[in-house]
Amino acid sequence: MRITLTAVTAAAGGYVGPDGAHPDLLAAAHEVLAAAVTDGQLIDAQAQPLGGSLLLLLSHDRGEDDAATHELAWDAIEAASGVARQLQLHAPGAGLAADVFPGTLVGAGPSVAELAFEERPSEPVIAFAGAGTATGAFNLPLYKTFADPFNTAGLVLADALHEGCSFEVHDTIERRKAVFNTPEEAYDLLTYIGMPGRFVVKRVISRAGGEVVATASSERIAQATGAGSGHEAPLALVRCEGDLPTIGEATEPFAIPALVEGFSRGTHLGPWMPVRLADASAGRFDGPPRAIALGFEIAAGKLTGPRDLFDHPSFDRAREQANLIADVLRQQGTFEPHRLPLDESEQQQLPAVATRTESRWVDAS
Repeated sequence: MRITLTAVTAAAGGYVGPDGAHPDLLAAAHEVLAAAVTDGQLIDAQAQPLGGSLLLLLSHDRGEDDAATHELAWDAIEAASGVARQLQLHAPGAGLAADVFPGTLVGAGPSVAELAFEERPSEPVIAFAGAGTATGAFNLPLYKTFADPFNTAGLVLADALHEGCSFEVHDTIERRKAVFNTPEEAYDLLTYIGMPGRFVVKRVISRAGGEVVATASSERIAQATGAGSGHEAPLALVRCEGDLPTIGEATEPFAIPALVEGFSRGTHLGPWMPVRLADASAGRFDGPPRAIALGFEIAAGKLTGPRDLFDHPSFDRAREQANLIADVLRQQGTFEPHRLPLDESEQQQLPAVATRTESRWVDAS
């Protein structure tokens, strides 16, 4: 059976402030999705809280970029946003860039990742989501999972993985894409994806089977809405087991916290902390940036789960290290590299300061 898994995140209204989830918003989104399942528009669907955003998972058989499916997700987010307005929560509907559904979610505010595949007898899928970080954060985990044998032993030991993968990379500035094959083009690939502020891994394709085995969101919320909230929620969907990386190989990259964009106002570098779903809301300095991993088994399109994969003591050390890294970075205050360079800052607050102080600058030659 060929199914499509559509994952969507969007800010509907924060409680308290931008980075918490009120249960009434989740209930409103769930009501819309449950009705769509009952009506046969979807095979299955779930709504989960993700900090100040909603995480929607929709299973159907209509393929990627389906307008009707995208509209259902839009309706669920809008329903939650309506509740947020009634409760006067923080920034209701901030994740939607238009007043009415524009025909697709892509470029309309939400983060979107979709994966269409032939369902195997056992079909484990991990839905990864970032909270309080930026698009491009999944470049490193996806590279390590599908191209780094020090992370994924199957690249050495399993015949199908040994053939390598192809990485589809999107240039989010010039709106172009390219494909790089690993292992032979790994250095070329790293040249680009090591700059996640511009280049994003969109898809990973198995060279043995020719199917897409992982995908990530590539749209930048700040570009879509016109102003960054500092609290983006990028997504990645990763198929596992069989001829693919194991669950443990796909989660292993998060055992050491990488530095990603995020923290307060989306203007700082911070350690990406793997957290339990219950801990996905913001804490210190509106952060640190968080990552969740929800595992599902899919049977005839039905989602069995989630199992909270980071709810395990083996990730306690990563959380401890993330807090220690945060201690060091926070002592640097507004100095780079803790604060992002001007052209990478979502809030772009300095231009207003520059305008007010322009007359003070004189020729120094």
